[in-house]
Parts: sequence; C-alpha cells; structure tokens
Amino acid sequence: MLYDASQAVLSTFELDEVLQQILTIARDYFHLQNVAILLQENGELYVRCQVGWDAGEDQHRLPVGKGITGTAAQQKRPVYAPDVTRDPRYIRSAVSTRSELAVPLMARDHVVGVLDCQSENLDFFDSEAIDLLTLFSTQASMALQNARLYSLERYRASQLEAINAIAKQTTAVLDLEELLSKVCSLIHQEFRVCQVSVLLKDEADLVLRATHGNLTALAGNGELLQSRDGLWHRALGAGRTLIENNVKTAGDAGFHAETGSRMCIPLVSFGQALGVLVLDAKRTDAFNSTDTQPLESVADICANAIQNAHYIERVKQLAYLDGLTGIFNRRFFELRIVEELDRAHRFSSGLAVIMVDIDQFKRLNDEFGHLLGDEVLRQVSSIFHQELRKIDVLCRYGGEEFAILLSQTNALHALGVAEKLRKTVENWQFPGVPRPVTISAGTATYGEHGATRDELMKAADAGLYAAKQAGRNRVCLAPSPKRDAAGAS
Repeated sequence: MLYDASQAVLSTFELDEVLQQILTIARDYFHLQNVAILLQENGELYVRCQVGWDAGEDQHRLPVGKGITGTAAQQKRPVYAPDVTRDPRYIRSAVSTRSELAVPLMARDHVVGVLDCQSENLDFFDSEAIDLLTLFSTQASMALQNARLYSLERYRASQLEAINAIAKQTTAVLDLEELLSKVCSLIHQEFRVCQVSVLLKDEADLVLRATHGNLTALAGNGELLQSRDGLWHRALGAGRTLIENNVKTAGDAGFHAETGSRMCIPLVSFGQALGVLVLDAKRTDAFNSTDTQPLESVADICANAIQNAHYIERVKQLAYLDGLTGIFNRRFFELRIVEELDRAHRFSSGLAVIMVDIDQFKRLNDEFGHLLGDEVLRQVSSIFHQELRKIDVLCRYGGEEFAILLSQTNALHALGVAEKLRKTVENWQFPGVPRPVTISAGTATYGEHGATRDELMKAADAGLYAAKQAGRNRVCLAPSPKRDAAGAS
C-alpha cells in the first residue's frame, strides 16, 4: 500500500493533482468518509481540498493550536480523538463524524499542513492504521513539497517574463502621465496585487501621481502625502524596500481603505531618488522576502523609464518657454487655449482671456536701450507670475505683449485680476527707469464674447485697443457682441 501510494503521489509535480492523489489514497485505502488537506499560511490552517465535509464548513480558517488539526500542527505529531463528542478540542466539519485523526505534513521540521481523517464510526483508527497514515503522510509531505517547489519555479519564470514584458512596454512610452498609468496597470496585472500606486517627489513631499487596482481610494491623483510617518516616506528615507504586513495594527491607513498589508519600494535612477512604488494587498501578511527581488527589478526598470520621461518633458517645456522671460511662449498658449476652451465647454465652467501690452515700450527701448528694455520685460513677467494663481496660464505673446488664461473665471473677476496687475506694475520701481512703467489690458470671457479661440482673442484684442485709445494705463472689458447687435438693431 505504501509503495503504491508513494508512486501515485510522486508521479506528478502539479499541486492540485498531488493533493487529489493524497485524498483519493487516504479515502480508498483506509475506507474514510471525510478526508481533508489543510495547508498552513501565516499561523493559520485553511482547507485546500476535501471530500465529505458539510457545505460551507471548509471556508473557515483555523489558528494553529486550535481544534484537533490545529493541535497536530502545533505539536508536530498525530492527534487522535476516538470519540469527538468527548474531546473539547473538536471543531465540527461534518455532522456524521464520530472519530478524527489529524496527522501533520512535515517538510524537515516545518509543518506545511495537516492530513485530517474522519470516520462515522467511534474509535475507528487503531494503532496500525495510525502508523500507516503517519508513514503515508511522510510520502505525501515529500510530494507536496516537490509540487510547491515546482510551482515556485514556474512562478519565478512567469515573474521573469512579466519583468521582461514591463521593460519592453515601459521603454516605449515617453509621455510621463501615460507611462505612470501603464506602469501601475502592468504591475497590477502581472504580479496580482490589489493596488499599485506611484508617488513622485515634489521637493520635500510625495505626490500621488498614478494608481490602479480594485481598492477604495482615500486620496486622489495629485494629492500631497505630507505625513512623515507613512511607510512610503520611511522607505524613501532609508533607501530600501520596507514591508508592513499588518497595516491596521501599525495605524498606517495610507490612501486605500481596505489595505491589510503594504510594500514600498524606492524608485531610484542613477542614484537619484524619484519617488516610491507602493503595492497594497487586502489581506495581512501578503508580502514576504521572496517577493522583494523581482519587484525591486520592476521598480528599477520603472525608475529609469520615469527618468527618461522626465527628460523628454523638460525638452518639451524648453520648447514652450520664452528664452528671455522664462515664462511660456505663444506656441504653448495656442495649445492651452484649445484645452481650456474644451474644458469650459464640457463642464460649463468659466474662462477668461487677458491681453496685456506694456505702454510705449518702443519709446522706453529708444530712451534707455534694449538691455534695460529686456530687464523690464523680465520684471513685468515676474510680477505677473507672482500675482496670478498656479492654475492660470501666463505667456509672452510677442514683443511686449502678454496673454493670460484664467480658468473658472467670470468677467468681473477677470477685470479685477487685470486691474490688480495694472496697479502693481504702475507702483513698481524699475531700476534704471526714472519714470513709471504702465500697462494696458483687455479682457474677454468664454460665452459672452465668443466660444472659439479666434472669437475670444479678437474680443480681448478689442478690449486692449479700447484701453489704449482711452489713454493707456487702464483695463477694458471687450464689448459684448450681443450688446453690439442689440444696439445696431
């Protein structure tokens, strides 16, 4: 029997097939009604396969040391209950059970699981049956360990394939936002974690830039994660991977509601820390040291791809920056006004354009020279940059002319912004210029003055022209086409 059993369970490396062979042999050779194999994971036993148990009873997890099977795992020896009704350790799995034998499945000195045998008869297992089942469990343990090693090797091979696939796909993406989204999606798919997030450095803080998975978000993209106690900050500071296998106990809620355990891997490219790759799992103790190396390889690939995307982004920004003032140029303005008009249309939100011109700038150049004129342009740009919101778009439109896009803004607010800029420039002391420097501005708003780029720009230019005609150093709202049409009629 032992020879036949050993040949059967060692005939395959597929874990499911090995488990099924063990069950079949235990049931058929020993005439058992109920047989189960429980595997150990993080101090608990769970039913991996069974026959004869009552419906739903195989869904529970059992701490090592509890029940007859848990006692066998804890004591590393067979535990027998000839009459389960008289054994306080017994936990019911089938109403018909009268006696139960639990035999630990050992790999060296480590318990990998338990073979649980139950009978409808009282005191069914005699000493010979217990000895035979114990010997059989040795063969079963060996087969189980071989299957696990085989499964692990296949998993490692699949991880290498996944790493290679991620490397191929990420190196082909040069847009940063698209890259971050792809990184999260690929890692979530290939490594089967619940949530993948990328945090990138923003001076002393970390910003959530992308996330993908099936957990409930507590923070949105672009949100600053300022807490210095978070595992991500500690991983970045330490420069190494950190794992928290019980997030709830640690009191580290993070930015996803159901997180039970978390791994944080610093993203480092050529010695420069860029951010952190964060992996979240629902269950506790989801990560171990064997997961670290392949995921660190993925993080290194992603860090280099992110660095490349940063370089491309900087090159693009240089193409959109004015060389003299450092603010955006007309090329960038033409891109952004189309985006802002589309957003204003989709969300029915406000949008205003301000066209600004430095008054009598040619005369200033003729009197004081082009070097001083260039410095005035730089200082006016700096004033505008300081006075405007971060979401506003400031561009040098050409020569001494500037264009400003104000999102989520109505006509009254746009006039207020333009007037604030005018007053600030008028009162500014420009070194080397003995007289005040002033500006004129015209404003136009989406909807009232037009719905297209050409309509808005034409209206803002008309407002600027009106300000010039009225004596300069003033702000004018563009005339409304609706009011003009009403007046003409």
